[in-house]
Amino acid sequence: MNASASHQAPEPVSGGARPPGATVIAAILLLEALGLLSAAGWYLYGLLNSTPTSLGGAIFTMVFLVVLAVWLLLVGLKLSAGYRWTRSAALVFQLFMVVIAVPTLSAGIVGIGFALLLPAAVVVLLLFTKPVLAHTSRTADSAPVL
Repeated sequence: MNASASHQAPEPVSGGARPPGATVIAAILLLEALGLLSAAGWYLYGLLNSTPTSLGGAIFTMVFLVVLAVWLLLVGLKLSAGYRWTRSAALVFQLFMVVIAVPTLSAGIVGIGFALLLPAAVVVLLLFTKPVLAHTSRTADSAPVL
């Protein structure tokens, strides 16, 4: 294997078919990225219409929201292509969503709490199904690995 082969997308396992679970995960990650971008837009609107207590903190939060959304979009695209590192990235983000959803539900904001919790639960469950694991457990030379 040469050095350039390690940067190519993994070969599909079964005739180019992506498992439905990987497609659902990628779609949920895309929707979460769009949600983060809309939250960043709402945050920017609030910043333009009021004076923040800390301008540096406000700018950091704005940049963080945008970078996180772009990263999540990249994770979704690469997961659908079969890259193995995307499982851990998607899992960590979904665990953070659960950490945010549980106190939201406890505070009585049920709609937003379930909107955060249910997609995270679906992604976590689908990440550990056999077809998704098989799709994302390959290296660039498409040899199965544990």
